[in-house]
Amino acid sequence: MITNNKDSSPPDGIRVSPSAQLATGVVMNGRCEIGADCELGAGVVLDGAGPDGIRLESGVRIQAGAIVAGSVTIARGALVQAGAVVIRDVPPHAIVAGNPGEIVGYTQGTGSTPHGPLKQSLADSGVVHSNVRGVTLHRLPNVLDLRGNLTVGEFGRSVPFEAKRYFMVFGVPNAEVRGEHAHRTCHQFLVCAHGSLSVVADDGMQREEFLLDAPSIGIHLPPLTWGIQYKYSPDAVLLVFASEFYDSEEYVRDYGEFLDLVARREES
Repeated sequence: MITNNKDSSPPDGIRVSPSAQLATGVVMNGRCEIGADCELGAGVVLDGAGPDGIRLESGVRIQAGAIVAGSVTIARGALVQAGAVVIRDVPPHAIVAGNPGEIVGYTQGTGSTPHGPLKQSLADSGVVHSNVRGVTLHRLPNVLDLRGNLTVGEFGRSVPFEAKRYFMVFGVPNAEVRGEHAHRTCHQFLVCAHGSLSVVADDGMQREEFLLDAPSIGIHLPPLTWGIQYKYSPDAVLLVFASEFYDSEEYVRDYGEFLDLVARREES
């Protein structure tokens, strides 16, 4: 057991980066690896009793009184709020709260703005450009009729590419998160055909969250955009159009690899 980062010789199985900051009363048991620039608040408990222990990637913040137990990886930039209990992996930049811990949001990237102003702008314009590289929010035509309402998109026009594939996601429990990947070459256009959900778009520098709560609102995610969907309503149906046929090799599922690809693109 280790109780703070002032211990000169941590027990076997516990590794703490010199740049990590541990407040008074932090307790670590079992196997724990604390990455660079992590911050652990007062009374945080890390119980790495599981076979793989606990690993905190760089920049993780865990607030006072939170507990992490079992075999858990908390990915870079994530925030565990005070008093939360975490027993499963946490994706990059996620905000976790509650007992048991659930994802309640994502940290903002540099220069990000809330999705609210973007939705307001849609009332006056068909397309709004976000702060995330290449990501656009679209207001599709919405025809109201006593016989039934209609909304429509045209490929190559209101949908900014020709689609080769579509898929639908539904029946997602509210606590679950979908997506968490990028594409190398594939464009995607997301529409919540029923219910509501939130989409997080990340270009490696900036990150924004968008609410899809009407079938006349769509979002375009270009290649090399890290996409996440969560906060599904019980009746949510997500419709996704893709510019390419399915190819598992085209997916980027590791956030570190995604950042490397973005960096190489910027250098070229």
